[in-house]
Amino acid sequence: MSAAPDDDPVRERRARIGRWAVAGQRLGYACLGVAVVAFVIGAATTFSSVIVGTVVASMAVGSAVLLPAMVVGFGVRAADRDERRGGASRH
Repeated sequence: MSAAPDDDPVRERRARIGRWAVAGQRLGYACLGVAVVAFVIGAATTFSSVIVGTVVASMAVGSAVLLPAMVVGFGVRAADRDERRGGASRH
C-alpha cells in the first residue's frame, strides 16, 4: 500500500521544489527575453549605457537563475520517473 502524495513528506517536498524550479525557469527565460528585446532596441537605435547595462544585467541574472532551475527541475522529473517505475523500492 503506497501513501497518497499529500501524506508522503518526500513527495510533498519534491513537489514544492519542482514548483520553485518551474518558477525559476520562467524567471530565467523572462530575463533572457528582456535581454534580447533590449539588444534589439539597442541595435535599432543606439547602444546607450542604459541599454547595455540592461542587456548585461538581464543576461547575468537570467543565466544565474536559469541554470540551477533547469538542473533541479531535471532532478525532480528524474526522481518522479524513477519512483513511477518502482525504483524507490528496488534494492
